Amino acid sequence: MKKVAIALTLLASLVGTANAAGNAEAGKQKAGACVACHGADGNAPVAMYPKLAGQHADYIVKQLADFKSGARKDPIMMGMAMALSEQDMADIAAFYQSQQVTEGTTPENVVQVAKNLFLGGDMERNIAACIACHGPRGNGSGLAKFPKISSQNEAYTIAQLKKFRSGERANDPQGMMGDTTKHLTDSEIEALAKYLVGLH
Repeated sequence: MKKVAIALTLLASLVGTANAAGNAEAGKQKAGACVACHGADGNAPVAMYPKLAGQHADYIVKQLADFKSGARKDPIMMGMAMALSEQDMADIAAFYQSQQVTEGTTPENVVQVAKNLFLGGDMERNIAACIACHGPRGNGSGLAKFPKISSQNEAYTIAQLKKFRSGERANDPQGMMGDTTKHLTDSEIEALAKYLVGLH
């Protein structure tokens, strides 16, 4: 419940916060260097990279700013973000938000374990339910900068959850993802990643 309360407090505090307005058409031109990893329409063709299509613009802007500042570590993305202005970030984010994400399917053998964690978490192990921040269909909240996680590439999701768990990635609000993932097993992380591919 504590994590849910923190999430709601963050959401409330962000109401009325606005970033520079992005121009999707300008963003399409500026995203030329992003195509190799994220695809022309934001549907990354290689599973180790994230799909950006349909992602909340505010979340994309935050991640780019975090890469630029070093709050989120990734040698490739840190280099890519370094030359971007705030307007560039807003434009690129607007472009990707305007694209349609490609949907996938969830294998039946992971549904029970993953659905239980996604909807209810595990209070005994201090694992918050994913639904608290990401919503029932995994659509997140642009205003709160909680990402859309449905239809995301499985390999990318696994890598990010493990990075949160180890502390290698720590740019989440109030350390919520770090706290939630630290008690997940590898098999639970894999089940959740597979489940999210087909959650739409």
